[in-house]
Amino acid sequence: MTPNLSIEFFPPQTPEGADKLRVVRQKLAVLKPEFFSVTFGAGGTTQDRTFDTVFEIRSEGHEAAPHLSCIGSTREHIREILHRYRDAGIRRIVALRGDLPSGVGFAGELRYANELVEFIRAETGDHFHIEVAAYPEYHPQARSPRDDLLAFQRKVAAGADSAITQYFYNPDAYLHFRDECDKLGITVPIVPGIMPIVSFSKLARFSDACGAEIPRWMRRKFESFGDDSDSIRAFGLDVVTGLCEKLLAAGAPGLHFYCMNQSGPTLALCERLGIGA
Repeated sequence: MTPNLSIEFFPPQTPEGADKLRVVRQKLAVLKPEFFSVTFGAGGTTQDRTFDTVFEIRSEGHEAAPHLSCIGSTREHIREILHRYRDAGIRRIVALRGDLPSGVGFAGELRYANELVEFIRAETGDHFHIEVAAYPEYHPQARSPRDDLLAFQRKVAAGADSAITQYFYNPDAYLHFRDECDKLGITVPIVPGIMPIVSFSKLARFSDACGAEIPRWMRRKFESFGDDSDSIRAFGLDVVTGLCEKLLAAGAPGLHFYCMNQSGPTLALCERLGIGA
């Protein structure tokens, strides 16, 4: 049985980037993803570009899932965005707390993702399938693992339909998180987020910033390759393929690829996994 796939983009900053992303989408469409998601900058800083990308994906006949964050925004502004997406036929939203842009002090009328989920449900009923974030290695700002689990439980109780995780490279982290959710009676699908590895230096910086762990054995192996980019990509493909195989064998409901607006790494992973055309 082919697992459900979804693929995440960030909105391009230039016309050239938009042209490149059209080509990337065309190549990734052969995987028949359930949806393409599109990120939303801190405090809504990429809002117009998110709109443009989402509506273009929709016009191409694919399901699009815009990210929507509440931090730094007002209820009225979020209401306007929801109505715009609903009127355009968008049926899925990734609801997030988000981050404030640097130098901005207004935290917003909705402070947490569960409040955003509750607001979406109050405004639009069951129109949207609502995705939320989950953190198998726990959110870096959480006071404790228990607090993070309870925060996730509140998002589900507010009306979330399913969740996408932060990326990780230790399958036990995901399996333990899923077991802990089971104990709390959380039954929504929790889809692993998968980050292909192309550049170790970029991955290390990104992981340090977002709190995703790179296991020591992986880090040492990558470091041993130095500037040998071919070896880094080959080893990264092996590692992430093995991760996906373990997750799917353990019953993960699908895979969500953080493709970083590139088609090659995700296509190579899916070819190894025997997924897609």
